[in-house]
Amino acid sequence: MTLFDRVFSGNDAVYGLTEGAIDAAIAQHGEDKAVSFPDTAYSLPCYYSVTGTKVTTLKELKELTVLKNKFPEYSAAKIPTLEEVLDAVKASDIQVNIELKTGIYWYPEIEQKVADLVKKAGMEERVIYSSFNHYSIQQMKKIVPEAETAYLYSDVILNVAEYAKNTKVDGLHPAVYHVKMADFLKEYLGSNLNIRVWTVNEKADMKWLIDAGVTAIITNYPDMAVQIKKEAEV
Repeated sequence: MTLFDRVFSGNDAVYGLTEGAIDAAIAQHGEDKAVSFPDTAYSLPCYYSVTGTKVTTLKELKELTVLKNKFPEYSAAKIPTLEEVLDAVKASDIQVNIELKTGIYWYPEIEQKVADLVKKAGMEERVIYSSFNHYSIQQMKKIVPEAETAYLYSDVILNVAEYAKNTKVDGLHPAVYHVKMADFLKEYLGSNLNIRVWTVNEKADMKWLIDAGVTAIITNYPDMAVQIKKEAEV
């Protein structure tokens, strides 16, 4: 198994929505305008390290196709901006979990930028903000006090439910392997917090968590999860 397979295996690759933002940037700055990594959740350098495809200009970013060999049916899919994603789902009743990728690099004013985009899209009541950087979540709560928020985490945290409540956060997003330890899942479900478990890709785990009554699961296979949920409701 290659490094590419290890990193991207299981992704549903629904990345391509529109190219408007990149087109606009090219129109304004030209194809040879250099690009760097601010506000990209370190995706560009990670993509380069895994695939060897280096992106240094807007033109190269526009031409970049994600997982085209692994998912040929999405061979024309491009990388959307957050604004494009919000626009694409606005007409539906889909809730959007926005993970603030500030755990490795804390992008300056990223919380305000994201909040502004959500407000512009009129999606304030359909967005959940989560992050491994809990300071980032607290910053988001200062900007949008009424927003739904959740703490992402993978390691065991002592009294995490009380910690979330004491800091006025609405939910917990633990790792799937974490909730299999001790009685953590039972504890979380009894906390009256919203519990969304990541990343749940196995059918057995999906069924177990849906039957247990978690708020939601985070998965690379939403079609499979929806089918299991429908079967559970029969």
